[in-house]
Amino acid sequence: MCRKCVKLFLLLALVAMPAFAVAPDIRNAPAANAPATQAQIAQLQQAVANAQSSGDNAWMLISAALVLLMTGPGLTLFYGGLVRRKNILGTMMQSFAMMGLVTVLWAFVGYSLAFGHGNAFIGGFDHLFLRGVSLTPNPDYAATIPEQTFMIYQLMFAIITPALITGAFAERVKFSSMAVFLCLWSLLVYCPMAHMIWGVGGLLNFNTPGVRWPVFDFAGGTVVHITSGVSALVCALYLGKRAGYPETNMAPHSMVLSFVGACLLWVGWFGFNAGSALSAGPLATSAFINTQFAAAAAALTWSLAEWLHNGKPSALGAISGAVAGLATITQASGFVQPMSALLIGAIAGLVCGFMVMRFKKLLGYDDSLDAFGVHGIGGTIGALLTGVFAAGAINAVFGKDASGMPRATGAIDGNWHQIANQAFGAGIGWLLAIAGTLVLLFLVDRTMGLHLSPADEAAGLDLSQHGEEGYELNA
Repeated sequence: MCRKCVKLFLLLALVAMPAFAVAPDIRNAPAANAPATQAQIAQLQQAVANAQSSGDNAWMLISAALVLLMTGPGLTLFYGGLVRRKNILGTMMQSFAMMGLVTVLWAFVGYSLAFGHGNAFIGGFDHLFLRGVSLTPNPDYAATIPEQTFMIYQLMFAIITPALITGAFAERVKFSSMAVFLCLWSLLVYCPMAHMIWGVGGLLNFNTPGVRWPVFDFAGGTVVHITSGVSALVCALYLGKRAGYPETNMAPHSMVLSFVGACLLWVGWFGFNAGSALSAGPLATSAFINTQFAAAAAALTWSLAEWLHNGKPSALGAISGAVAGLATITQASGFVQPMSALLIGAIAGLVCGFMVMRFKKLLGYDDSLDAFGVHGIGGTIGALLTGVFAAGAINAVFGKDASGMPRATGAIDGNWHQIANQAFGAGIGWLLAIAGTLVLLFLVDRTMGLHLSPADEAAGLDLSQHGEEGYELNA
């Protein structure tokens, strides 16, 4: 190497040495920046929690609106089209009245009786007038949404349940007596059943530590459909038949209205079932899919059975089948696989169709709009089939074993005892509905009278109870 090259190399080395000497020790960097990094992680975690809460809350408010859609306009149109023309407004008013009356009762005392801390059978008065029901989550029920959101969502269930009963006594009960009876029924039948299934410490709530009879009811198969459907049968038997039934033709006056109402019920049912996941997660997706599959299968099997029996598939049979499938899958929607939901819906269409087309005629009772055949029977077979098809892979309600696998949930997983649990819960629903409805009907009948007078029944609910007509044909 030449002398000039050696000198240049040494000069460059001398220039670079200070830079290396003052270079930072990167091993000390994390310690120096640790406080800032921890704060950033905390902020990030809070942002994620806020995002989840916002998403869940948005879905639950939409679901609450969808469930209210089921009552008005869904049920009002569905029931309104099925009655005779002179009774359409009176029938619609019965459902609409529940939207107002039950809301006020729920705010005063209903929510507290259903979801307050009481005993195994009914809640207490800790939430009287919504005391303590705030905009922060209640971890006993839903950890990511405000308790007020949970409260308003549950209100929509409390509204539609008594409204379903009105289908059994359509065209023959006084409006004032109906209002008093259903208000009392909401407090003394619905609220205790809701508490036993869903409330803290409830007798049948599988989240209650040490509960002997854990019952799976994802969205109200027992709480809503068994109680309303069985109560509907009691009402039909207690009140007797409409004047002229069954000799007089009492065909629906507008299948178009009923068809639109049934479609609205189907759409609203996604809030009913998928919303019961109480979050916008995978469980909501499962319940959403199961709802669609069961409704479709039931509509098809009811229509097919009617086609074979009568030679033609009717629009009334198709929409009744869809509603039967929706009622039947309600209890199972958050526990079963999609193929199980299809099978449950298919069974619902056949069994409920038989109850409406054959069984009612055999016994001769006048369940005007088939509330018992669709909701009472649908809710009951749904409860039992939930015990058969509940799968831990969908909803590991009993946790996981040491190997990380979901414990057996329903009979399909190996837990055959769950069928007995479901039957016990359904039996409690039947007993409470029968006893409570009979007592309340007797009290209201003795104090106010339930039946329309013969003249009022002949004139129709619209004129006799509300002084107006649904159709002013001469206007």
